[in-house]
Amino acid sequence: MSNAPEMVRADGTYPTVELRSPMVHAAVVQTRVVGVDGADPAPGLRRNLDYFLECIDMAQGFGGRCDLLLFHEFPITGFTNWTREQHYNLAIEVPGPEVAEVAKKAQQYKCYIVFGTYAKDPVNWPGHILHLMVMCKPDGSVVSHWKQRNVRGMFPGAEQYTSVIYDVYDRFVEMYGIDAVIPVERTDIGNIAMSAVQFEPELFRCMAFKGAEIICRVATGGFEWDDMRLTSYHNSLYTLIANNSVATQERNPGFFEDAGYGGPGRSSIFGPRGVVLAKAGPFECRESSLLPMAEFRAKHRIPDLHLSLYKPVLDQYVERYPPNGYADYLPKDKREAFQHFVKRAKWQHYW
Repeated sequence: MSNAPEMVRADGTYPTVELRSPMVHAAVVQTRVVGVDGADPAPGLRRNLDYFLECIDMAQGFGGRCDLLLFHEFPITGFTNWTREQHYNLAIEVPGPEVAEVAKKAQQYKCYIVFGTYAKDPVNWPGHILHLMVMCKPDGSVVSHWKQRNVRGMFPGAEQYTSVIYDVYDRFVEMYGIDAVIPVERTDIGNIAMSAVQFEPELFRCMAFKGAEIICRVATGGFEWDDMRLTSYHNSLYTLIANNSVATQERNPGFFEDAGYGGPGRSSIFGPRGVVLAKAGPFECRESSLLPMAEFRAKHRIPDLHLSLYKPVLDQYVERYPPNGYADYLPKDKREAFQHFVKRAKWQHYW
């Protein structure tokens, strides 16, 4: 892309802003997830939001104030089985009233609060259910980043119908620019990238190329712990992963408590080379660590990749599903989404 802005420096350095302090106190806050009632979402959204706000207060109320709080993938909407219409209706707007209340907490505690959510943008993306990462900043401002891609081929007979960058790629780039595909926020506690993506190390390598120093990752229902640790191991940076806890008071509707890749719990903080700085058990908690960001930054460089070895192979690679799958089509449910991707597949399939 000849007119693309500079996204990776040629000398191994990366752009930053001045740090507020040499040390950064970062925490993962592991809380329960409860999906709202799709037929009547307002009470559930209010209840989840109130608990989210309470957990922010608790996380900042003991063990020292934190500069960064990372929550799981869906603290406001929760996650359960909805119809597509219900799912769209309960998705929040960003910015919007719910996020504004979280932003006030970020302003109150002069911290960054990061979390995931289902969202909608009726003006620019009518009908699309978005999967966003949200950052509320100490000045009360809010930024959000789209999820880059959904995992495909994992659930027999079903595919996700939420819209991610890959599935509307051309229009996304036209609207927001190529730099927004893999964004990095330059903050006064470090360069932060955010993602709900799993099983795609290339994404996090690109974040590291663009100067990410802290990668905030989220999950709900489970994740592969080593996938998170190796993000730090291979890219020599800090990785935070926040998952949901076990539901000690109310089980999430539609799911067994021990579901997904390892189930609830195990939220963690990893240092460069994959060193484990903090790890949660299965229950609700705050786990934190001090990150010596100034010391780290003084010597840190982007990953040393021998691209000439791999580029001839990558140039011949054909993606299993081409991009823009939801550019002109929105499936009514997960089964219809599955059939849509079967038709679009470039590879020989086994189903």
